[in-house]
Amino acid sequence: MSAPSLPEITAQNMAAALQQRLSPTQLEVIDESYQHAGHAGANDSGVGTHFRVRIAAAAFDGKSRVARHRLVYDALQDFIDQGVHAIAIEVL
Repeated sequence: MSAPSLPEITAQNMAAALQQRLSPTQLEVIDESYQHAGHAGANDSGVGTHFRVRIAAAAFDGKSRVARHRLVYDALQDFIDQGVHAIAIEVL
């Protein structure tokens, strides 16, 4: 039996993972990798390493900023394990 394949690192796949885990009421995932060319964690393709997540979800109600960010990181752990270098999180 083979291991399940991991999702490709794209803004769309990250958004799908966040939708599934957090059921956000607002969500925008932006690949900003091209802005980080030559920086730590960047690759030669200019995609798939640096992302911005703007999100609102009922799951965040009553939670601290750190706890909200942890929920986002937990939902995106597969992508982080594959090489996403940075995620800027804006909780709306």
